[in-house]
Amino acid sequence: MAGELMERGFTLVSGGTDNHLMLVDLRSKGVTGKVAEKALERAGITVNKNTVPGETESPFVTSGVRIGTPALTTRGLGEDEMRTIGAFIDRVIQKPDDEDVARTVRGEVAELCSRFPLYGEWARS
Repeated sequence: MAGELMERGFTLVSGGTDNHLMLVDLRSKGVTGKVAEKALERAGITVNKNTVPGETESPFVTSGVRIGTPALTTRGLGEDEMRTIGAFIDRVIQKPDDEDVARTVRGEVAELCSRFPLYGEWARS
């Protein structure tokens, strides 16, 4: 996901990721963390607004979002799906106020999640 986001022009605070969390600086995208968090939530993607180094916004608005992948990997999503989710995030951030984009991405998120049910392996045992 980190690679996909960087390829799409997002700035990761650490320049990449070494673990399951990434902090994305949205200033180059012209979107605040608060706006991104709400737009992505409408599209079925959960992130948290987060301050970034050199923050210029208040802690209630922020210039970044924090994205974690443990819930995704627990469901069995792999690298291909992470790239797909990175593309979803990009589409929403490009048009954060567009309800049609949010609705379309939300449907695509639901379809992706349906292929990786919660507790799927455990439920079968």
